[in-house]
Amino acid sequence: MSSHHDHSHAVVTEGNAKKLTFALMLTVTFLVIEVIAGFMTQSLALLSDAAHMFTDAAALAIALAAIKIGKLPADDKRTFGYQRFEILAALFNASMLFMVAVYILFEAYQRFSHPPEIQSTGMMAVAVIGLIINLISMRILFSSSKDSLNVKGAYLEVLSDALGSFGVIIGAAVIYFKGWMWVDTVIAVLIGFWVLPRTWILLKQSINILLEGVPEEIDIEKLRNDLLGLKGVESIHQLKVWAITSKNVHLTVHLLAPCADKNELYRSALEMLSHEHGITEMTLQIEDDLCAAHGYQPAEDAHDELEHHHDVAPHKH
Repeated sequence: MSSHHDHSHAVVTEGNAKKLTFALMLTVTFLVIEVIAGFMTQSLALLSDAAHMFTDAAALAIALAAIKIGKLPADDKRTFGYQRFEILAALFNASMLFMVAVYILFEAYQRFSHPPEIQSTGMMAVAVIGLIINLISMRILFSSSKDSLNVKGAYLEVLSDALGSFGVIIGAAVIYFKGWMWVDTVIAVLIGFWVLPRTWILLKQSINILLEGVPEEIDIEKLRNDLLGLKGVESIHQLKVWAITSKNVHLTVHLLAPCADKNELYRSALEMLSHEHGITEMTLQIEDDLCAAHGYQPAEDAHDELEHHHDVAPHKH
């Protein structure tokens, strides 16, 4: 089971890398065009979109680097390997997008009093091309964004930029037909306010994983009750659930089951945790300290195991 899981993970990771590479090539190509066009047309909305496009490119590059680094094998110093780079990349992308959104809002505030002359035709043309490229990138990344927080961060970057391009198109149309230059600034503000809450969600998810918090998809109360419901389990303690990456959830728990069949209990726990909660990486410690109190004698193999542990313990001089 373990080798199959590792192989499947490697295939998915390689597929994500190819998608990110293609999306990165599209984004960088258009970024150069949009930056030049933004200065030529004097459009803050277009420059806002270009800033988001820059963060898109950085996010895609970082996400791609995280995948490459994350594939490095575990060693004696990093027993989990480098998988956590996915979360570091997501955290960096969210932080960067948050700062860009704040900057755009600040720039928009300064422009409200003195809106510049804007070339709406060029603004419109560039925004249409940008929207097409963003939609293509979104289509490429959408399926993988459900399985990887790293790819989700990149996907949100592209999504926010697609919305920005759409907003720029509307703003350019209004300026062309009505001559309302202030609309450009309003569009930039709306983009900033739309991006901020979604960025905050990604930031919160990344920080929760880095702090070894319980993953959002895990119902800890149901998990606790399901463990207590296993045959022979009288109580549980030291229950810890955390994630290494967005889809790599780990669990450790001590089960007090004085009179249970340990092998049967282990199989039942494994099946329940896997099917009911999607947890396949676990460490279960089954304790039988109360067996003697219930009139049961410890199994011969358990007694031998304790003696063996005592024999191999280092002697202190």
